[in-house]
Amino acid sequence: MLSIKVGNKMGRKNTNYTRWMLRALMVLLPALVVLIVLLQLNTNPFKGLSTSDSGIVSEPANLIIKKSSGPCSPRKECPEDHFSFLVQSGAANVVAPKICVGNDLVLGTVLNNVGIGINTVLVDGKTGKVLKTTHFDTYSGDVRYIIDFLKDMTPGSVVLMASFDEPSSKLNDEARNLIAELGSSSIQKLGYRDNWVFVGAKGGLVKSSFEKHIKNDKPNNKYDNWPELIDLQGCFPKNSQ
Repeated sequence: MLSIKVGNKMGRKNTNYTRWMLRALMVLLPALVVLIVLLQLNTNPFKGLSTSDSGIVSEPANLIIKKSSGPCSPRKECPEDHFSFLVQSGAANVVAPKICVGNDLVLGTVLNNVGIGINTVLVDGKTGKVLKTTHFDTYSGDVRYIIDFLKDMTPGSVVLMASFDEPSSKLNDEARNLIAELGSSSIQKLGYRDNWVFVGAKGGLVKSSFEKHIKNDKPNNKYDNWPELIDLQGCFPKNSQ
C-alpha cells in the first residue's frame, strides 16, 4: 500500500513539472520569434563593403550575390557600370588557379590556359570584355615577358592576377614596380611560394582594395610547403573615359 501512495505522489510531481515547462515554452517562444524578426529587419548583410576613400577601388553598395552551380559560383550581379569577377589562387602545386569575368570562366584548368607563376587576364576597362589570357613563369622563366606585357597595357585597361605554385623568384624591381603602379600594395613583399590574387588598372589608381596575400609560413601552412588557397570576388568599376 505504501508503494502505491509514493507512486501517486511522484506522478503528480512529474505532471506539475511538465505543465510548468509547457507554460514557460509558451511564454519564451513568441519572444524568441519577435527577437529573430527584429534582428533580420535591422541587419544589413552588405554593410562595410564600400568606402569613401577616393583613392581606393571598392565594392558598390548595391551588390547582389546569387548562388548557382558551375566554376564561377556564387554568381555576382553588379551595377551596369561595373563588371563582376572572381579570382582564385592555386593550391600548392596541384590545384590550378581560376579567373572568372562577368560570371564566365576565362582562365582555368578546363580551358588549358594556366601555368606555374602568375596567371593573368587582361580586360577592356570600358566594356569589361576579355582581351587576353596568359600566364608568366616567374619561377624559372624570363621576367622580360611579364615586363613587356605590363608596359604594353593601355591606360584604363584592367588586369586580374592569380599565383600558382611559385610566383616570385624571377620578379625583379622593374616588374614589381610596374605591378605596384596598377594599384598593388603587396607585390613588393610577395615571396617564395606565397599565395596572391589581385585586380588592378593601368593609370589613375593610388591603390586597389581588390587584393589578398598570404605568406608562405611552414608552421601555419595548410599544404605543408604552401599556404592555403585564397579567392577574391567583387565588382570592378568600368572606365567611363
